[in-house]
Parts: sequence; C-alpha cells; structure tokens
Amino acid sequence: MIKTTLLSLLLSCCIACNSKQDTTQKTPRFTAEQAQLIMAADSVTPMRVFKITKKSDSLLLRTPSEKVIVDPNDTILKTLIARMYATVRDSLSLGAGIAAPQVGVLKNIAWVQRFDKEGFPFEVIINPVIKQYSKKKQDCPEGCLSIPGRRDTLSSRAYAIMVAYDKPDATHEIEMVEDFTAVVFQHEIDHLNGILYLDHLKQEVKHAEGLMTLDSLSN
Repeated sequence: MIKTTLLSLLLSCCIACNSKQDTTQKTPRFTAEQAQLIMAADSVTPMRVFKITKKSDSLLLRTPSEKVIVDPNDTILKTLIARMYATVRDSLSLGAGIAAPQVGVLKNIAWVQRFDKEGFPFEVIINPVIKQYSKKKQDCPEGCLSIPGRRDTLSSRAYAIMVAYDKPDATHEIEMVEDFTAVVFQHEIDHLNGILYLDHLKQEVKHAEGLMTLDSLSN
C-alpha cells in the first residue's frame, strides 16, 4: 500500500512537471497578429513603415516594446529581422536605422548603421539597454522614417554611451559607442521605449524658453 502511494505521488509529480514545461515551451514569442504581419511576405520584402500622421500608427509608436526571447532557430524572429533590414534599405526609406515598432511590431529589436566601422555596416541589436551616458553632449540633425517631412537639430544627445544588447546568435555584447553612431543608437532605443525625437525637441524648447525668461527677469 505504501509502495503504491509513493509510486502514485511520483507519477503525479512527473505529470505536473511535464505539464509546466510544455506550457512554457508553448508560450508564443510573438502574438498571432504579430506573426501574421511578419510572415505575410518573404524575408526580402520591405514592411510598411508606421507614421505619426496616422492615429493608430501614432498610438503604437508611443507604446513601449517587449523584451525578445532570442532563439537563433526562431523562423519568425529571423524573418522579422530580415524584413526590417529590407525596409530600412528600401529606396523609399533609406534611413540610418529602424526599430521594430516602426513596422508595427512591439519587440525590442532595431537595426543601426555603424558609422564608426569601415564600410558603415548595418547591425541588428536586440533588447538594447543604455547603461551609461556621457556628460558631454552633441548637436546633431535628426530625421525619422516615422515622421515624414521633418528634420531638426537636437543638442541633448549624449556624445558617448555604454550600451548592452543581445545578438541574433544569442550572444551578449557590451560596448562604448561614440559620435553620430551613438545618436543612431539613442534614436532607435528611444523608439523601443515609445519615445520620438520630437519629445526631446519639445523639452529643449521648454528649457530654452525657461532660460530666456530668467534672462529677462535678471535684466
């Protein structure tokens, strides 16, 4: 009787553990809607760029993205990465970077152009986090594929950043990035946090107006 009870308990535990593992394995890395959008065309076909001129697009662009489970064998992930590259290199876009929210997928993935490397290659970064900003700032003109017809100069971008991110082969990288490449990283990581460069511009304008008010009061 005791042996039978113990055997039953062991079997129950095994079934429970296996069920838990199966549930974890079946948890989708992408929603059905995201997967349908990504897999709607082959890997060399550009995706539609979401723009703030359309209300539904603007709402999505203002939404923070989710962390990505990096699996080098994930077909949907590989297709998304490839189609994002096709989009940023498309003649209608030709940007220096693109983030997944700009193609309608709220995942922490971005392509950045490395102006600090020979040939100015594009590289994909996954789950990027800026660990440190330099105190030194830089003035830099910025445009955005999601904000058509505008180009503005920001003065609040850090000259250098320390950034950590995952790569498509599931390895992890931490590096210091400087100059205009640092601006590209900051711009695309902002997208992943639901921030547009116009938000920084508004803050700069407010700050400048505040300084002007203080000057007029002191005079």
